[in-house]
Amino acid sequence: MSIGKTEQKRSDQKSPESETATEAETKRGGLLGRLFGRRKGLEKTRPAPVEEMVAAALPVEQKAVFAENEASLRTQSVAEVAEEEASPALMVAAEQAGPSEPFVAVEAGTGKNRPVRSPASVVGVAEAGTMADETDAMLSGESQDAATRQAGPDAAAVQAADKKERRGFFSRLKDGLAKTRRQFVGTLDNLFYGDKEIDAEFLEELEEILLTSDLGVKTSYRLFSQIEEKISHQELENPAHLRRFLQQEIGSILARAEAPWELSPKPYVIMTIGVNGVGKTTTIGKLAAIFAQQKKKVVLGAADTFRAAAVEQLMVWAERAGVPIVKQSMGADPAAVAFDTVQSAIKRVADVVIIDTAGRLHTKVNLMDELKKIQRVLGKALPGAPHEVLLVLDANTGQNAITQAQMFHQAIGVTGLVMTKLDGTAKGGVIVGVCDELKVPVRYIGIGESLADLRRFDAGDFVEALFDKM
Repeated sequence: MSIGKTEQKRSDQKSPESETATEAETKRGGLLGRLFGRRKGLEKTRPAPVEEMVAAALPVEQKAVFAENEASLRTQSVAEVAEEEASPALMVAAEQAGPSEPFVAVEAGTGKNRPVRSPASVVGVAEAGTMADETDAMLSGESQDAATRQAGPDAAAVQAADKKERRGFFSRLKDGLAKTRRQFVGTLDNLFYGDKEIDAEFLEELEEILLTSDLGVKTSYRLFSQIEEKISHQELENPAHLRRFLQQEIGSILARAEAPWELSPKPYVIMTIGVNGVGKTTTIGKLAAIFAQQKKKVVLGAADTFRAAAVEQLMVWAERAGVPIVKQSMGADPAAVAFDTVQSAIKRVADVVIIDTAGRLHTKVNLMDELKKIQRVLGKALPGAPHEVLLVLDANTGQNAITQAQMFHQAIGVTGLVMTKLDGTAKGGVIVGVCDELKVPVRYIGIGESLADLRRFDAGDFVEALFDKM
């Protein structure tokens, strides 16, 4: 079976304005009209250079090493591409991988498993070495907890370690949400401060805060309507009651987006999608490291064959996680790479397959059709795949992320979300709007650059950190 190369070409255009007021909302006039007059559009997604994305994900002490490795990877990639172009485009026939197999790039179209570094400098998942030490330093809290539980029978010590880890993560979460907390909750608290009466002027200010907080227009209106109704029934008598009500309602919205993630059946195929520059490849690398530390066999698929250095970037993360990667030359058919990756994972008896796809504008029909093709091919490679369509969103895009989520969901059918870069923006409230409108689980959130800062989403912790007193 062969799969032709795609004829679609990548677009470097930026995201257009994504949300405008509906006719009914415009006719309403008053505050809303003035507000939409001032806010004619949402910010556009701006892709970050790949070098900055990779370097940002590395610890400080590894940045010099990365620069050297990046040059080596690029030099090697040129030779590999030349060799691959001289070979027939055959499907991968990867042999069964042993538990101590070195990190390899499974070259789709050549049938070869070749080390990307010399054996002395590259280790497998079981042969820990230096790379394992580096990865261990960035373990997620859940992996550290599991290691603690296996270390000894002292339940009290385990509980103390769990509490310490939880406090540490909650502190990082508060720090990561600091800008959003100041912009949204801080503005609310300024309005609520003092002995104020809930009157028409108070409600007008509250409405403006909600509409400018990146919760999304629909979510903001729904919350404001509930507030008006409760005030009319005298259920909210003062600003303190109103603050608690908002915290509870936002908590309820986010709680519906919290769900366990069962990685079954095997291999469990995850297809990642999103627009340019949201951090898909970095998120894939971190997820691969987390799953590997959970003793799962992971295979990565480099199906982003259009962006310069995309394969090399994923190879860096694959080496750090100690997992194999299936790749082809730049410009190859991404659906073929996805097919090869699943076939390789089946032969390796892998637990998880993560497919990287090229970033694309959600408004480009031809690019969305390409995603549908990859999705269909995955289903042919393994019935039922992909088991998860994971949409990666950048919190910096604000309410534009809601439009992205809606359009990807309509075209592909999103089953899970990752919200990245919450630490670098005051627009983190967009996660509330996305959860309220899309109603799909949030799997992970990113609140920093290190591996430990990509954590499973906990609605209770998130709301508590967001509404924590400043």
